[in-house]
Amino acid sequence: MLSAFKDFQQVYLRQPMLTLLLLGFASGLPAPLVFSNLSIWLSDAGVSRTDIGLFALVTTPYAINFLWAPLIDKLRIPFLSQALGQRRSWILTTQFALFAAIIWMGTFSPGEQLGMLAVGALMVTIASATQDIAVDAYRIDSLEPNEQSAGASVAIWGWHLGGTLIGGAGGLYLASAFGWGTAYFVLACSLGVSMLAVLLSPEPVRKVPLATQQQEENVGAFFNNKMPRFFASAFTWLTNTVIAPFYDFIKRDGWWLILMFIFIFKFGDAMLGRMSGVFYREMGFSYTQIANVSKIYGFIANMVGIAVGGMLAYRIGLIRALLVSGVISAIANLSYALLAEQGTMAYLILAVISDSFTSGLVTVAFVAYLSSLCNVAYTATQYALLASLGNLSRIWLSASSGYMVDKLEGDWGVFFVITAILALYGIPILLILVRWFPQSLPTQQAQKET
Repeated sequence: MLSAFKDFQQVYLRQPMLTLLLLGFASGLPAPLVFSNLSIWLSDAGVSRTDIGLFALVTTPYAINFLWAPLIDKLRIPFLSQALGQRRSWILTTQFALFAAIIWMGTFSPGEQLGMLAVGALMVTIASATQDIAVDAYRIDSLEPNEQSAGASVAIWGWHLGGTLIGGAGGLYLASAFGWGTAYFVLACSLGVSMLAVLLSPEPVRKVPLATQQQEENVGAFFNNKMPRFFASAFTWLTNTVIAPFYDFIKRDGWWLILMFIFIFKFGDAMLGRMSGVFYREMGFSYTQIANVSKIYGFIANMVGIAVGGMLAYRIGLIRALLVSGVISAIANLSYALLAEQGTMAYLILAVISDSFTSGLVTVAFVAYLSSLCNVAYTATQYALLASLGNLSRIWLSASSGYMVDKLEGDWGVFFVITAILALYGIPILLILVRWFPQSLPTQQAQKET
């Protein structure tokens, strides 16, 4: 017990982790402002369901932010990058943009200025999606390889603090008491805490592998020998900024298996998550019952799962943590099969706790794994691309979940057994990577400080 507490203190109770917690807060805060709370605001204002549904389009930047992620790695912001460094300058810039966009969005009335409100929401998601790139890069660059899981845990905690508690529940309380415009203004101002954390924290030292530095120098030499200096500089910058991150990734052995694993690892969770709400209602649970169980038991279980996930990876290593959390997550899906058979409140609580705990467990391991795959020379670009692939799989793979339930003629028990099996699909791929391509697994490369 004492040993576990000392590990917890050593891993989590440090200044860098507080910074990551506050940066996670800033990443999570905008989510309800353009998702759940915005839908409630629009509905209360009498906006049609069709128009509310179309507002989902403004969240597109979250899915495609990898397209401009190379700029976060290589483009320097005049004066600010020199004063704060590459990572902190981009975080602070995007936070100021996010602050302004949230306040601007809150000035419009859905009933009279729906189009402008949509533009404001789009500005928020662009700034937020760009901030996510910079924050993820800062997190990865700030930590040693064996700290990535703990860093992911803290960042996810922060995300829920900002997105679930302050932005979500807090935003609703503020709107109820003072109106939506005031709520958005106050929440925008809360970003000041994260801005202060950025200013008070050090810029991470980026340890770029020697081979990567040599490769970029060779690109510059090649173009300098082929064309005038201005064009050589432009082509060198473009190649090292846009092409090199992708080329660097596909050079590693088994890269296609890594991408396959990322795409399929959370297959079962995606299928279950898409249909869980429908299942609850068909089982006869009320909105209040579902909300109470999710907010109390689900939230606490998720937070505990996140903490345990970070400690698990710290104790047994990232790859073993992925294997263990993947298997446990699959088993947890069976609790929903039990709920389908019993249909009682006790089994609902069991299912929600099991799902929420294992979701936190597996998410930490998965985020840490994606982080560990990134070359620190291209952290922002590679992480954004890998995370986008994971998000895309959840969208595509879960799209067939309703069709599957219909084909099973509403047999939810069988459906959840199938999701448990699907949740194991990524495990054999990971075992193949361990056996055949061990060099593709996370390792600490020979690096030098830059």
